[in-house]
Amino acid sequence: MGCVAAALLVAATASGCSLTIPTDPDGTLEAARGDVLRVGASPAGGLVSVAGEEVTGPLANAIEGFASSIDARVQWSVDGEEDLVDDLVGGQLDLAIGGMTDQTPWATEVSVTRGYPDFPGADGAAVVVLLPMGENALQSALESYLDEEYGS
Repeated sequence: MGCVAAALLVAATASGCSLTIPTDPDGTLEAARGDVLRVGASPAGGLVSVAGEEVTGPLANAIEGFASSIDARVQWSVDGEEDLVDDLVGGQLDLAIGGMTDQTPWATEVSVTRGYPDFPGADGAAVVVLLPMGENALQSALESYLDEEYGS
């Protein structure tokens, strides 16, 4: 069978199974819609501020806006980057924010959005959001929102 025929067969099979692309193997985006988006935050200069249970700042506001766009409310957890990454890997968080950039060492453990160097408070650093590996529908929806609101 030729390459084109094989590709058409795969496409036809996938469309018959109601497969959507991008997809989330763990259904993170669909689980959050109309419910709760679990977000970890690590304080970071002009991007993320934490006062008790309250998480604020431009990056936190962006995540609140994204959550609103999918009819979800944000449930914040505050911790250090390493613990946030562990919680993403373990399935306890959907997103993690802080001072992470496109040079993050966590890219082998979790998925990383595109960098946003023009983000308010980023001072030119290409700020990223971390999320569980493979949750492509969530990442696509988040990046689309950030692109529209903050440019890329």
